[in-house]
Amino acid sequence: MPNNGRLSGLCRVTEHLYVSNGRAAGLVSLLRANNITCVVNVAETKRSGSSHLPNGVEYIHIPLADSPSTPLADHFDGVGETIQRVARVGGRTLVHCNAGVSRSAALCIAFLVKHHSVTLLEAHAWVKTCRPMVRPNNGFWKQLIQYEKELRGCASVRMVSSSMGEIPDIYEEEARNMMPF
Repeated sequence: MPNNGRLSGLCRVTEHLYVSNGRAAGLVSLLRANNITCVVNVAETKRSGSSHLPNGVEYIHIPLADSPSTPLADHFDGVGETIQRVARVGGRTLVHCNAGVSRSAALCIAFLVKHHSVTLLEAHAWVKTCRPMVRPNNGFWKQLIQYEKELRGCASVRMVSSSMGEIPDIYEEEARNMMPF
């Protein structure tokens, strides 16, 4: 899947879903170039440029902190339904937070698990392919694991103990793969 904005711009997850950081989300030229019709801002504050969005672009602000105790799961279904609603009319949704690493990535992962019928493990790999720096915080991982259990009856990712506390087993695997031989 081609993606010219892999590191700092808008990263295409599906035909109708993009993820980015707050800075890229504020660039009207990027929104226009990618035909974004809905922006979901999952950050504590509204983007200063949110009032300068192109005409017809829906703006949704979900004021949440990037904290393991933040109840992000309360928004998994609502954001997913918004993405679906926008897609049904041919639109595209951009989900962003400050860095485009934790909150927005977790929401995109939850969307893929529910609406694209992939496992949590597969959804994480999918989003990471589009935006390599994604790394939801451990609290969001626990919520994603619980969400997958509710949807599928089991989870493809589990939390494990490490020297840094509880982490998802895929982070442990990533660390092992990065170790020199």
